[in-house]
Amino acid sequence: MNQAPNSAASEALVVALTPGQTSALKLAKLGDLHPQNAKTWTHLDATVTYARSDRFKERPIKVKTATTATVERLQELGLIESVDGSSGTTAPQKITMAGKLWLLKHK
Repeated sequence: MNQAPNSAASEALVVALTPGQTSALKLAKLGDLHPQNAKTWTHLDATVTYARSDRFKERPIKVKTATTATVERLQELGLIESVDGSSGTTAPQKITMAGKLWLLKHK
């Protein structure tokens, strides 16, 4: 009954992430990341939105993005993975359980 924990998941929990990597992981938690331009990743069909409390729609909220280098680093750590299981850099990415656990542990 006593099984050794998955080494990749346990290693991912002790790793320290930069603020940019943390925000990219939070972005992946909200939904799958898709490649947009040459070096940016964001949600599929992401558009500029406006604050709910802004009656006159004067202050747009920018689309949050992550860089390709950040996405590749999170893949190496096992915090995100390809949606369809392929290893290409243009495949959509989703957060793994190790990524969710890292966010819970390191708010």
